[in-house]
Amino acid sequence: MTGIRLTAPAPGWAIDADVVVVGSGVAGLTTALRCAAAGLATVVVTKARLDDGSTRWAQGGIAAALGEGDTPEQHLDDTLVAGAGLCDETAVRALVTEGPDAVRRLIETGAHFDTTDTGAIALTREGGHHRRRIAHAGGDATGAEISRALVEAVRSAALHTIENALVLDLLTDAEGRTQGVTLHVMGEGQHDGVGAVRAPAVVLATGGMGQVFSATTNPPVSTGDGVALALRAGAEVSDLEFVQFHPTVLFLGADSEGQQPLVSEAVRGEGAHLVDASGTRFMLGQHELAELAPRDIVAKAITRQMLLHGTEHMYLDARHFGAEMWEQRFPTILAACRAHGIDPVTEPIPVAPAAHYASGGVRTDLRGRTTVPGLYACGEVACTGVHGANRLASNSLLEGLVFAERIAADIVDGPRTGAGAAARTPVAEPAGTRTVPLLTAESRTAVQRIMTKGAGVIRSGGSLAVAAGELDALQRAAAAVDKDGPKDAVPGVEAWEATNLLLVSQVLVAAARQREETRGCHWREDRPERDDDVWRRHLVVRVDPYLRPVVRTTDSSLFPPVRTGDPADSALPAGLPNHPADAPEEP
Repeated sequence: MTGIRLTAPAPGWAIDADVVVVGSGVAGLTTALRCAAAGLATVVVTKARLDDGSTRWAQGGIAAALGEGDTPEQHLDDTLVAGAGLCDETAVRALVTEGPDAVRRLIETGAHFDTTDTGAIALTREGGHHRRRIAHAGGDATGAEISRALVEAVRSAALHTIENALVLDLLTDAEGRTQGVTLHVMGEGQHDGVGAVRAPAVVLATGGMGQVFSATTNPPVSTGDGVALALRAGAEVSDLEFVQFHPTVLFLGADSEGQQPLVSEAVRGEGAHLVDASGTRFMLGQHELAELAPRDIVAKAITRQMLLHGTEHMYLDARHFGAEMWEQRFPTILAACRAHGIDPVTEPIPVAPAAHYASGGVRTDLRGRTTVPGLYACGEVACTGVHGANRLASNSLLEGLVFAERIAADIVDGPRTGAGAAARTPVAEPAGTRTVPLLTAESRTAVQRIMTKGAGVIRSGGSLAVAAGELDALQRAAAAVDKDGPKDAVPGVEAWEATNLLLVSQVLVAAARQREETRGCHWREDRPERDDDVWRRHLVVRVDPYLRPVVRTTDSSLFPPVRTGDPADSALPAGLPNHPADAPEEP
């Protein structure tokens, strides 16, 4: 335990449950439905409306070995290649072998995927896949359909949901076991102000942290809240330096910030070409799959071309699709392009990479358990070892499905089930609790610009050092204001979000500085080569009581065991010692 919490009012109300699920994407709602079906009192807390998370924005689809001639082994091979030597093969094998049936259960829940004339699920290809194995819905609206089906199922099951609620911190007992969460309901909802949901099992399914960068495909709610909460609770995170930048995001101008329209990889899967201003294809000869190479390779190739030509974007040319195919297969993308004055039927689409997906996150085992007893993580907020250094296209929705079911099974079958008596006892604030000085709302933009410039798609030791210094300065300024001057950062959603963004940014930069190589979606221009001898291993990070990152490196590429503190984990080997150089002195 770190004994660190956000500055916030004490909870003014509380409700009790067996399980609280934080997030309403595919990971969160699947977990909640499975737990509720087993008879557990389950509460879903979500930051906006039930269907406003990242799942809704997923265009391409969900990958699984569903097609004739395809096998989980082939899916495994493609995933391992994309992960650039850092995937946990056991986790990937679980994903690809359990994935097809998980997709079928999703269909049974009510999700409708596009089908062929014969009634079979229609499958397409995306980057890194050697076979057509991407199931899609509504052409390019897969996430919206999955979200619709799961939200409808949750409402039909009458699950207790709290919408418009930002979760603040984990509640624990004196031994550090999970006892629930504190949260703030924003304006609408069942409760007002800060409250608590007391439960012996908490599942983080809060999505990503793309908002640490100025331009991202993530929705505004993706501010790294789950990772920040877990770090303050004492949990470990891993592989946070591997942020995937989607190669083809609609370029809206150099000064454009916030959520940017995605141009799905499936467009390239159907035959679109990446070209420069003269119409020359530049992916030919760079990889055997050309435009369908893994995302990190395509993003780097686009960035190199931009640097070579002194331009701010490249082009995606799919004029040969024709109007009918655009309207039927990619209606969402077509509408987004036209809304910004670009008609892909008659002109190439300007594209540039933008922050898209966090391959790392809160470290878990194969049951979704974190290093804090009773705390689970699932989906993009988690690091299961599946993605390694670079996520394979359309594995994200599948990971959410498969590991949600594993988490629910562990909660239902484990000794924690029914431990609600302890959880329902009001939890006193632990002795020695420290509160985090809050950033002002305006600091959010400062964090994003620091991260975009210093830790974006291209990084270096120098740029990361500057970013680390500037982020630390923001933290010191917040502490100084809070201690010596007027308290400008009033506790509230904007201040809490900015403070969460700062913490995850500091941890990301610390890991990126330590990994002195280029691997997957971590591109160090001062260390351009992949170095398996030194760096084919994971970085694991926690924070000390002053929120300073403490980084350790594993001995090998094997994903280290997760020690939760449960008796069942007593046989696991002890965690690796921290490097002496990583242990900071107290101020």
